[in-house]
Amino acid sequence: MAADLDSVFHALGDATRRRMLRSLAEGPRSVGQLAEPCAMSLAAASKHIRTLEAAGLIRREVRGRTHLCRLEPTPLAGAHHWLAFYEAFWTRRLDVLDRLLRQADPPTTPEGGEHT
Repeated sequence: MAADLDSVFHALGDATRRRMLRSLAEGPRSVGQLAEPCAMSLAAASKHIRTLEAAGLIRREVRGRTHLCRLEPTPLAGAHHWLAFYEAFWTRRLDVLDRLLRQADPPTTPEGGEHT
């Protein structure tokens, strides 16, 4: 699973590939349709698409000369699961910090002064 996550996070580490995935979330797109908003050549788009395919994030179907790409969301679930663990970890840590800071600050009156 670690190797899978490495390839998913590598693929997600590039803004162009994230933009392509966002576009594919709306429906299948050809390589040309994925390249157009990025103002890149089909060869450059194909390199990004191969990275996304290697991570299992998209599936490409060849129809004659047209390559149609579809989103494969399953690998994103694994990345989400990994991130959720750290989200819970940091939420707990920040809750403890909040509690400690509240204990360290003396209560104030509505006018901004300290209670004595």
